[in-house]
Amino acid sequence: MLLSAALFVIFLLGLSSAVHAILRTRTSQGAIAWVVCLLLIPVLAVPAYWVFGRSRFHGYVNAWQDMSDQMQEQLDEMLLEFGPYRVEAPETLPEYAAIKKMSHFRFVRGNATELLVDGEETFASIENGIEAAQDYILFQFYILRSDKVGSRFKKQLIRKAGQGLKVLVLYDELGSASLDRKWINELKDAGIRVFPFNTRKGPENRFQLNFRNHRKIVVVDGKAAWIGGLNVGDDYLGEDPKLTPWRDTHMKITGPAVIAAQATFLSDWKWAADEFPSWLSWRPYPAAEKNEPVLVLASGPADDLETASLFFTTLINLARRRIWIATPYFIPDEATMVALRLALLRNVDVRIMTPELNDNWFVRHAANVYLSELGQLGAKIHLFQKGFMHQKVMLLDESVSVIGTVNFDNRSFRLNFEISGAVADPDFAAKVETMLQNDLSNSTELSGYQLEDQSLWERFKARGADLMAPIL
Repeated sequence: MLLSAALFVIFLLGLSSAVHAILRTRTSQGAIAWVVCLLLIPVLAVPAYWVFGRSRFHGYVNAWQDMSDQMQEQLDEMLLEFGPYRVEAPETLPEYAAIKKMSHFRFVRGNATELLVDGEETFASIENGIEAAQDYILFQFYILRSDKVGSRFKKQLIRKAGQGLKVLVLYDELGSASLDRKWINELKDAGIRVFPFNTRKGPENRFQLNFRNHRKIVVVDGKAAWIGGLNVGDDYLGEDPKLTPWRDTHMKITGPAVIAAQATFLSDWKWAADEFPSWLSWRPYPAAEKNEPVLVLASGPADDLETASLFFTTLINLARRRIWIATPYFIPDEATMVALRLALLRNVDVRIMTPELNDNWFVRHAANVYLSELGQLGAKIHLFQKGFMHQKVMLLDESVSVIGTVNFDNRSFRLNFEISGAVADPDFAAKVETMLQNDLSNSTELSGYQLEDQSLWERFKARGADLMAPIL
């Protein structure tokens, strides 16, 4: 009798959760996947749904609004100072009306960008920037490790704090789950403000683990910013025993676009620490040597629209000659697939590079479904062979490059807080092209690859993994 009552309660919970999924899940594919699981295996699916199933981050928007209210006067002044740098339409990207509407910021001129390849070059650039800091340092990563690389940055940040600089450190509590408490306390003892992102803060988010802050942002004095694919850890120098060598890409920005990166950090900080650092500088400093149009785009589950998905779909639709995508995880949503199909039909050179060696079994096999279809339509599919490729880079035509934290999968498009830097400059695009050409030389092209020609077991793994893609 007791067992029957318990099973009835579990069934009701599964049914009510299924109704919630139908009403709240952002995509129909995700809703269907959850409903099937909730009705067939409610014992497992109900707790999983309430931990991983939500698609909107409640409370973050309110924190952003509170912050905007607190800095309204500064925002008004900042908008006036940004006037000379705002770009209505970059010459190399004239049709970007949709992007202007979905972004808090626009393309701004007066920037200089630097392409950073792999860990040594990236970490050296960030360390040099921190060393030159005079007022404050904002330091945010999805993964912080208390290893050799982490210790290098910890010592430097402590030393700069000892010189009187203000230092804020933010990390994702799940991504940095292995971070040593002693490491954190040493920063705090030096007067550095350190906070986890606090995904579970607030009664509505108590059981929420699904939304991750995947951003990597360093800002120095409001004058220079670093964003891209690298976290802080020895594995990003190729010291992981399985995923080595490690291939990644970052970028440095100096100029007015840095303010957008700083504002993105501040919105995360307001949520995590519930405080507003009024001492930040919001004055745009144009770069002396270059005048590159740059857009820094923040995206995440607190947005009204699916910003990341819409952004990349829009860019793909604007491309006329070339779309090169380098990503470790390639499970695009239907809108992105439609855009890529149309690009191939209009004879755009579409190349997709993803690593053969992967840290995610599920993603590696699910990707074969999409790679097979696009390959049959004429896309050139390349499997990177020289270790693990973790970079998130897109190159469009001869002039537009995107480097950031966004992977081509449902998690980055809808569930993670992400940041991207788009540069509308032919010279920078040429450097990105050279970098990707070198990566392509370390890859194997899958000529004529078709999933249906593979063994039954390979097809089952790919199709089975793909079924779960919308809910992960």
